[in-house]
Formats: sequence, C-alpha cells, structure tokens
Amino acid sequence: MDRMGFFTDTSVCIGCKACEVACKEWNEVPSHGLNLLGMSFDNTGALTANSWRHVAFVEQPRPAPDFLGMPGSHPPGQNGSADGRSDFRWLMMSDVCKHCTHAACLDVCPTGALFRTEFETVVVQEDICNGCGNCIPACPYGVIDKRENDGRAWKCTLCYDRIGAGMTPACAQACPTESIQYGRLDELRERAERRVERLHADGVPEARLYGHDPGDGVGGDGAFFLLLDEPEVYGLPPDPVVTTRDLPRMWRQAGLAALTMAAAVAAAFIWRSPS
Repeated sequence: MDRMGFFTDTSVCIGCKACEVACKEWNEVPSHGLNLLGMSFDNTGALTANSWRHVAFVEQPRPAPDFLGMPGSHPPGQNGSADGRSDFRWLMMSDVCKHCTHAACLDVCPTGALFRTEFETVVVQEDICNGCGNCIPACPYGVIDKRENDGRAWKCTLCYDRIGAGMTPACAQACPTESIQYGRLDELRERAERRVERLHADGVPEARLYGHDPGDGVGGDGAFFLLLDEPEVYGLPPDPVVTTRDLPRMWRQAGLAALTMAAAVAAAFIWRSPS
C-alpha cells in the first residue's frame, strides 16, 4: 500500500486554526490552550497531548517580500510603504507529528502500544499504553506528551480511522487555503518541489523544504513542510536524528563488556592459589 502523509505549505497558512479545531472535534481531544501566552496569537504554545495540531505565529520585525499573497506582506498602498513593503511579517505554521520513517518512539515502546500502520503512519493505541513515558524523550521533535490525570501518551494519528475509510484527515479537510495537503507521500514530495521552484521564481529565495529528504537523520518524515525561514525560527530542530540510532552499537559494547568481566571472574576462580 502507498505511504500516505502530509505536506504543509506555510507560505499560504493564514493562521485561522481551523486545523486545530477540526482535530479536536474529530478526535475528541480535550480542551487546551485558552490562555494568553504573550506570543502573538499563539494560545497553545506547542504540540501536547491535548494539542495534536499547533499553529505557530512568528512575528519578524524585518521587511517582508513584495506582495505575493503571503501573510504579513501588503500590496502597494495597503498598510505598508509606497513600494508595498512592510516593517514586519508573520510566519505561520501548523505543526504536527512527523510520522518519521525511522521512528525512535517505536523502538523504545515496551508494550507495542505504538505501531506502524499499513499507511506507514505511527499511531498510539491508548488501550495498550502503560504510561511508561519512554517515547517522550525518544522523539527528536518533542511531539509526544502525556495527558494530565491520564498518564498515557497521546499524539496525532493522521486520522487513522478516517484514512482507513478513504477519507481525508480532519485538519486537511478543514484547511481553507490548502496549506495542509494530504495524499501519497511521493506525489506530495513532487508537488512540494514544484512549489519551491515557483516561489524561487517569484522572488522568494528563502523558501525551502523541511523533512522531505529520505537521506536525513530520521529517514525523511511522513509529514513535511515548506518553510520561509530557518527551521529554528519555527521551533524545529535543524538536523533531527533518530535518537535510537546508537542503541545496537551500545548493546553490542555492553554485551562485550559483560562477557569480558565474566571471563575475568571465571579466570580468577580457576587460577587462584589453594589456601
């Protein structure tokens, strides 16, 4: 079966949060994020057990590109200077679980609560999760979180129940600008590359893809992004690496050390002098 995923084009995100609302409604995610954080219009702050989609608002106090229909820039004569430039721009991004190709959370789960579906997405089975929390530090993106007064781990399932029935995930279905796009991962990657080329041709050289490269530290993401600045600006790690990549080597070294110690103890008993 084809691998399915998300392509999030932040250049057309308007920060409406329809994705957050749709995710909560469909998945019955508890209410969260109604506090004023002092971070522009961001009232959720980060991905949590109760926020499976998080719309980030980044205000940059620097000139925006000429009007291209992008958030934060203006056509001539509209809230900007005479040449259509503004003294700041908003970078908006709807963040989500990346559904990594090499998912460390799968490696460390002792109960099998985390599993990879037939669509190559990563899902937590809440009825099997024992709340050990091993998956939380294992995630290189800091996505997985425990729910207060529950103790179990929760995150985006890429609407496993919906896509299994041939439907679009709730967040992508609700997005009014098609910033969140769902489909076959190989097709999404081709579409994203064409979009970057178009933006470069239109005078947006900073446009770049994040998480689409199968050769990166997690083998590529099932949910990747088009960004208009460095990943760190959006709170994303610049070079994510699967945190369990060194486990096989560590276990081999530990095993060798244990065998060496056992051999030394045995030799001490065999060759000790009679009392």
